[in-house]
Parts: sequence; C-alpha cells; structure tokens
Amino acid sequence: MDSAVLSLLAAFLLSLLGLFAFIWSLRQGLLVENPAAASVIFARGEVGRVDDPALPAADQKSLQAAAAHAPAPDADAADLRARVLADRSSAFPVFMFVAFACFWLLLGSVAGLTSSIKLHAPDWLVQQGWLTFGRIRTVHLTAVLYGWITNAALGLILWLLPRLLRTELRGAVWTLLGGALINTGIAAGIGAIAMGWSDGMEYLEIPWQIGLFLVAGLAMIILPVLTTLVNRRTEHLYVSVWYLVAGLLWVTLLFIVAKLPGVHTGVQQATTNWWYGHNVLGLWFTPVSVGAIYYFLPKIIGRPVRSYNLSLLGFWTLAFFYGQVGGHHLIGGPVPGWLVTLSIVQSLMMVIPVIAFTINMAGTLQGRMHLARWSPTLRFMMFGGLVYLASSLQGSMEALRSVNAVTHFTHYTVGHAHLGAYGFVSMVLFGAIYFMLPRVLNWEWPYPRLITLHFWLAAVGITIYFVALTIGGWLQGLAMLDPARAFMESVTLTRPYLQWRSVGGALMLASHLVFVGHFLAMALRFGPMRAGAALFGAARHDDLEPAYGK
Repeated sequence: MDSAVLSLLAAFLLSLLGLFAFIWSLRQGLLVENPAAASVIFARGEVGRVDDPALPAADQKSLQAAAAHAPAPDADAADLRARVLADRSSAFPVFMFVAFACFWLLLGSVAGLTSSIKLHAPDWLVQQGWLTFGRIRTVHLTAVLYGWITNAALGLILWLLPRLLRTELRGAVWTLLGGALINTGIAAGIGAIAMGWSDGMEYLEIPWQIGLFLVAGLAMIILPVLTTLVNRRTEHLYVSVWYLVAGLLWVTLLFIVAKLPGVHTGVQQATTNWWYGHNVLGLWFTPVSVGAIYYFLPKIIGRPVRSYNLSLLGFWTLAFFYGQVGGHHLIGGPVPGWLVTLSIVQSLMMVIPVIAFTINMAGTLQGRMHLARWSPTLRFMMFGGLVYLASSLQGSMEALRSVNAVTHFTHYTVGHAHLGAYGFVSMVLFGAIYFMLPRVLNWEWPYPRLITLHFWLAAVGITIYFVALTIGGWLQGLAMLDPARAFMESVTLTRPYLQWRSVGGALMLASHLVFVGHFLAMALRFGPMRAGAALFGAARHDDLEPAYGK
C-alpha cells in the first residue's frame, strides 16, 4: 500500500474518530442552546455595548447610537482586569508576528504583481534567473501563504486565546522563539526558491531541509497554546477556541506528513500534494478566519452569536468533510477513480458547514448590518464572510467533473484560489489586525481614513482580479476543448483578461502600501495616545481599561 493511500486512510480514520466524538457530544447535550457559552466573549454586563478600537472615541459613540441600543452599564471590573492581563501577556509576540506579516505581505505583493505582468509581457525582466516567471511566482506564493497569512494567523491566535480563556499567555518566550524559527525558515525558503532549489510541489516548494525550521517553530508555539488552554479560567470553550487550536494542530500535522523526505513519489506525490494543498486552505486558513469572524463580528455589534449550536455544527462538519477534498484537482489523472469520486462528494458536502456559518452570521447581524457604515473592522469581517460563502460554493461546483473539464488547467482556478485566500482570508485578517493593534500598542490608528481607503482599494482590486480571471479562464477552457481551434488561440484570447488581472493586482498592492504605511505610523507613535492594555504603555493602566473600552 503506497504512502498516499495510507495518508488518506489515516485521515479517514481520524474523521471517524471525530464522528464518534461528535455523537458522544450530542448525548451530552450539544444541541441544547447554551447562552452562557455564546456570551463568553463579553465581560459580565457588557452585552449591548458596541466595540471597534479602530474608531476614535467620538466615532465609537456614533456607532453605539447607530446600534439603536442603549449602552450596557459598566462591565464587571474583575472581568475587564482579567482581559487587560491577558492582552498584556501576549502583546509583544502579537506585535512581532504582525510586523513579520506586514513585511512578507509587501514582498509577496510585489512578486505577485511582477509575475502577473509577465503573463502578458513575457519578455519583461528576464535577465536574471530569479526574476523568471517560475521562480518569482513561487516566491510570491510562499511569501503570501507562509509569510503573510501564517504570521498574521499566529498573531491572531496568540491574542485571542488568552482573552477567550481569561488567562495570561503561558510561555510567551517560546512563542517568540517559535516565530523566529518560522520566519528564518520562510526567508531561507524564499532565498532557496529564488536560486532554483525547490521541492517542486505546489504550496510545498520550500525544501524539506528548510521546512524543519517551520516544524520546530510551530511546535514551540503549540506548547504554550496548549499550556494556556489547560490553565484556562473560563467555564466554557467558545467556538473560536475550537477553530483556532484545531487549525494550529492540523497545519502542523499536514506539513509534517506532506514534507516527509523520500516517501511520496510519482502519482502518490501528486495525490499527497493536493491532499496538503487543499487542506492547508480548509484546515488552516479557513478555521482561523472563521474563528476570527465568530469572535470579532459579535464583539463589534455587542450581540452574542445567534445560535451557538450552529457554530459547533459548522466546526465538526468542516472537520469531517474537508480532509479528502483535494483529490478533485486530479480528475483525469492516473489515480484511482474512487479517490476522485470521494473527493467530489466531500467537496459538495462542504456546503453544510458553509451554510451553517452563513445562516448564523446573518441571524447575528439581523438589524445591525448598517453598522458597517461606521465600523471599519465590521466591513472587513462582513466582506470576508460573504466571500467565504461565494468561494466555497464556487469550489464545490468546480469539483464536479462537468465543470472541471472546462476549468482545469486554466486561469479560472487561479481566480478561485485568490477569491478564497485574499477575498476571504486576507480581508478577515486585515480586519482583525485593525481591531487588535490599538489594544496591543496602546495607540489609536493615526489616520482612520486610511483604513477606509485600504478597504476599498483591496475590495475593488480583488473584484477586478476575480471577475477577469473567471471570465477569461472559462473562455480559455472552452477554446482548449474545441479541436477546431488552435492552442495559441486559447492563449491570445486571455491576454486582455490577464491585463485586467494586473490592474486588480496593482490596486491590491496599493492597498497593502497604505496598510503597512499606516501600521508603521502607528508603531512609530504618530497620532493620539489611547489608554488601555499595551505593549509600550505605562506600567500601571488597569484602571484605564474601563474608560478605554473592553
């Protein structure tokens, strides 16, 4: 039995174990609504009070007035103090991960726009080997997926978990060391890829020798996370904790299995490649982003999640169905038919957690969607949630053989990948950073209008990018399937759409320059000071937290 089948069998057995755990939890009353668990993100007496630290104090009052809800009385002082201590314990690691994420975001964006332009201007920048399309595109992929998204996701996890568990982060120094190892591995991996040293599998191009740095770094972060989880002071594990901790454990296991040297070869290598390639999105980026929305969206509008049971149903069905989804990328390849069929079925079953999430968020936002007009963080979260629905439904349809026959090997798939990784995941991470950093740095965002500018540049950019590649990719696929048309016709007809792709990419890069520039202005102390838990603030500020917010 080859390694790929063994890996898939192991994933299937883990899903079965998860199913039994789910059945057991049903017997323990999982389907009985739990208002206490849904409200654990709030301090006692805090429900009803809106919250968006990206807003100045005056705009916070406007947001509260727009909520048409009288502000709650002062929240419990003990709960607020516990939150201050939790924020303070994680402040420096969170700042470190966000700073690394910003650096890799800029590098990855420049490399991405360069590779995009090369698709319609192939003779541009060809004098150096590291600037050729094959290398610069892979540099972009590695910098964005591992540098930007993974760093931002780790910062989010380390900030949210102490808050949700109502305890300080244990072993923060280990997270700093883990972050140093991870980013050393990313830098070395990008350098190796630029020089032509690569493992040659999509999303897994970093050589396995360098990948050891990433594994060691993740292990050093997992240990403090689990220690903090064990020492929690909350009675209920909020659903975001499930998503965040599971995602961190899943990505570590996925990376270890996929990078085992000398184990996966030939067809088995392709199978393992797409088992990892899809799961790194569905079992790492997606859990972190969905877990973030389940925290920030209710927190901003001051209302607990509509149905706590639906949130748990979404988590467990994601865990059950996503493990085998990647095989639909191998339709028509020399792989067992049952494997591809299983992947198609599980891709369609992914509609369940997506619909559960959408219904839950729509119910939670009912009557308060207009608050996005005032809250910049809420805009990012709502945009990401809507794109999660769109990209997931598109992915399920794309797994069907009839649709895949047209879209496979076309730019359509690239557009879909960017819709999920950028329109969903990155937009949610942007919103989370805008919420977190005022609490981390004890400083307001200096220029609030730049947040709005960032949002619209990014939203319009990804829309142009996605629409251009979706239309161009579909026409490209139809042209390649028509035996009466020369192959070069399928290439030339996509050129205008690839040019629009570069336009969209340029807008996205502009949004990143605004975002990172604003982050630097904040870190360098431009603009007003804000009171609260901080990295660079005064030693005693517990008493300031109620005046600051939550």
